[in-house]
Amino acid sequence: MSRDPNLLSGGNPQIPKGYGEEPIRAYIAATPGWKREVVQRLDALITDAVPDVRKAVKWNSPLYGAGEDGWFLSLHGFTRYVKVAFFRGTSLRPQPPVGSKTPETRYLHISESEPLDEAQFTDWVRQASRLPGERM
Repeated sequence: MSRDPNLLSGGNPQIPKGYGEEPIRAYIAATPGWKREVVQRLDALITDAVPDVRKAVKWNSPLYGAGEDGWFLSLHGFTRYVKVAFFRGTSLRPQPPVGSKTPETRYLHISESEPLDEAQFTDWVRQASRLPGERM
C-alpha cells in the first residue's frame, strides 16, 4: 500500500534517498502544483544536454552528476520558486544570477510568473557537467 510523500515546508516533497531514474520520477510525481511541470521540464533538459547524466535524490533534492566525480547541480522546491543550484556556478559564463553563502555555488530561481530561458539553462548545464563535481 503506497502513500503520498510528506511535503516539507515550502512544498518540497520528502523522498527517500535513492539513485537512478526511479527516485527522480518519485520526486517529480510528488512535487505539488505548477512546480511539478517546472521540475519535469528541468529534468528533461538536463537529460537531453547530458545524455549519460547520473541521477539521485539525497536530502529531499534531486542531484545530477556527470562521470564518476560528484554532482554538478541540484533542485529544490520552495513556496514561490524552484531553486537550481550549480555547485561550480562561479565558473559558468555568464554566471547564474543568485549568489550563495558557499563561495562557488550560484543559483537560478524559477518562479511561476517568469518563464525559463531554456537555451541559457541548457548552456549552463552543459558547462557545469564538464567541471569537477561536488562530493556529497
